Amino acid sequence: MDLQSASDLPSYPPLQVANRAATTSLMSNAMRVLSVTHGPSVRGGVFDEEAVRRGHELERWSVPLGSAPHEPKAYDAVMVFGGSMHPDQDEHFPWLEREADFLRGVLDAGVPVVGVCLGAQLLARAAGAWVGTAPAAEIGWFDVELTSAGREDPVLGTLPARTRAFQWHHYTYAVPAGATELAASAACTQAFRIGSAWGIQFHAEVTSAMVAAWVSEDGDELPMTPDELLTETRGRIARWNDHGRRLVAAFLALASG
Repeated sequence: MDLQSASDLPSYPPLQVANRAATTSLMSNAMRVLSVTHGPSVRGGVFDEEAVRRGHELERWSVPLGSAPHEPKAYDAVMVFGGSMHPDQDEHFPWLEREADFLRGVLDAGVPVVGVCLGAQLLARAAGAWVGTAPAAEIGWFDVELTSAGREDPVLGTLPARTRAFQWHHYTYAVPAGATELAASAACTQAFRIGSAWGIQFHAEVTSAMVAAWVSEDGDELPMTPDELLTETRGRIARWNDHGRRLVAAFLALASG
């Protein structure tokens, strides 16, 4: 499961543009960035914050609420985040195919895109790969190790070769045909790249407020006590947020290049 808190960012209607003024006042290479979310408590955390801080125009699309984004080529970069649903639950969430179709267009157009957790699974689905239940759920902090390709990757390579990453998921994906695996944990693959698309299973965008909200909403899923998870998070989140900001900054820099 991949849930986000709305406490650190305001609520937005299905399609909303933020930071338009910054695109004309702060930088000449400001981009139009689409942030894709899947529910009222799901946001982009430090990824959205970093995009806005760097002066990019951030357009937010909450897929379940309806509306629709522009064509993929209208965007310079796309970021896709988590949700409480799974990537193959079309019978419960019929909009999943609509989003997968949009992401196929993003891949076909070569628009730089990064998907986080459910977002990574949907990117894998859009690329024709299997998605399904992971051998073991990962909820909490787990070791993630970069592959040799991951250590050389301009985005994933901003992370340490081995790091303790925050996770909250029950599903995984197969690395798509033609893609390169960039990271893995003991349970499953954790990152891949195909063209100008990156999928990461771990929550590099997460903030402490988001973790607290998820624990409040879905604490029954935890394999530890809520206090244990929150205590570990307090000790790790500052460094983890630094990693997340560097990762998305590298992604945005590549997209703007």
